[in-house]
Amino acid sequence: MKVSKIITLLVVLTFGIKSISQNKVTLQKSIFGAETGFLGFWVNNETRLISNLSLKSELGLDAGFFAGASGTKIGTVLVPVITLEPRYYYNIEKRVRNNKTTSNNSANFIALNLKYQPDLFVISNSDVDAITNISIIPKWSIRRNLGNHFHYETGFGLGYRYFLEKINNEKGEVAVDLHLRIGYNF
Repeated sequence: MKVSKIITLLVVLTFGIKSISQNKVTLQKSIFGAETGFLGFWVNNETRLISNLSLKSELGLDAGFFAGASGTKIGTVLVPVITLEPRYYYNIEKRVRNNKTTSNNSANFIALNLKYQPDLFVISNSDVDAITNISIIPKWSIRRNLGNHFHYETGFGLGYRYFLEKINNEKGEVAVDLHLRIGYNF
């Protein structure tokens, strides 16, 4: 009986002291912003779920390039996109310990990019159709500030894109997410 009470007391003290000694570093409650990059522009909101986990929701236009079968017809396309991205900021406490800024969620993170591209409309210099698809891409990224309101993000991920319509008897393909964006936080 005595041993179990001592073990219980040690566990409570260990976790209690650890929770008291930890810095309560948390992400910003909500960040609303606009971003642009090499392949599109987006408006988004990032909402804190817990101290180092957030959910970024985004509406925008993804851009792309294409070429015809003979390579003579080269074009550009903009298609609408809806994105949800849970983000785990794994080094925000380390940045605080090293006296680096964490404002506007400036830290490294891993994310699960969930993207839906509907066939609502297409903006293009050629007559092309968009293919409705859903992609799921785990990725690693960083976010850093450029002054008080501006930031940049860069990241890389590899995942899968599922077509909601068959294309040449294909239902999906490997998808790569490589991004470099500059944004403004309102």
